[in-house]
Amino acid sequence: MQLLVFILAYPLLWIISQLPFRLLYVISDVVYFILYKLIGYRKKTVRTNLKLALPERSAEERLCIEKKFYRHFGDVFLEMIKSLSVSKAEIKKRYTFTNIELIQKLEKEKSIILLFPHYANWEWSSTINLYVTSSKGYAVYQRIQNKYFNNLVKNIREKNGTTLIETRETIKVIRKNQINKVPAIYGFLSDQSPQLSKAVYWQEFMGIKVPVHIGPEVLAKRADLTVLYMHTEKIKRGYYRATLKTLTTSPATNPNYQITDMYIREVEKQIKEAPEYYFWTHKRWKHKGKAPKD
Repeated sequence: MQLLVFILAYPLLWIISQLPFRLLYVISDVVYFILYKLIGYRKKTVRTNLKLALPERSAEERLCIEKKFYRHFGDVFLEMIKSLSVSKAEIKKRYTFTNIELIQKLEKEKSIILLFPHYANWEWSSTINLYVTSSKGYAVYQRIQNKYFNNLVKNIREKNGTTLIETRETIKVIRKNQINKVPAIYGFLSDQSPQLSKAVYWQEFMGIKVPVHIGPEVLAKRADLTVLYMHTEKIKRGYYRATLKTLTTSPATNPNYQITDMYIREVEKQIKEAPEYYFWTHKRWKHKGKAPKD
């Protein structure tokens, strides 16, 4: 069944990926109409999240953000499909960096953990591997159930030199690279909610106390990795600009959870600047009110 679904879907995805960007965004407008106007895909979740995270905004403002989000959602979906065929030169033109020299400098000193949220176009973040020269790029990800689509996503994300590793493989890969003295950059999308049974640390995110992932901080301290944050802006349709910020170069000197807190504050700042580009369909605040009593 998995193979049948893939065989039926792949030709359409490939054809769409061959279209010029201007036609791609015409399709994105259609996707917006279907998802938002006709189906109402996760509209209840999006509205709940916006009301929780942005209570200071009026109902009219949140509705405007909601509509902009769904338009952006369509753009990211189509841009991911376009990644099947887009050239490296084109992607470098569309996803740029304001201070790429920072990572080019730091990668010569030791390996790096690169943190960023589901914001703007996280799928094109692998473009950073087209700029680094000394380090091998990795992206930590969750396997997709359909193995054929999982392989397709891996191929798309690995086009720019990134190697995808599953969460459970991360420690093993880091240890192996350190033993073999292979400098590396490990990318983490770290803004989703952890399983409640595995929640170790709770912190306020957009004013709401929720469990947060501490894995990147634990790994950074254990392996002495520099931690960077990647702040991405959407300039206009199909164009993004990222700025790198150092959170710490000596993680062992940071008190427990401080690196995680710094990351959360950066994500909050980014959301408040332009909330329509955050991925509001995630049930990020589903464990609201479940924090253990002090």
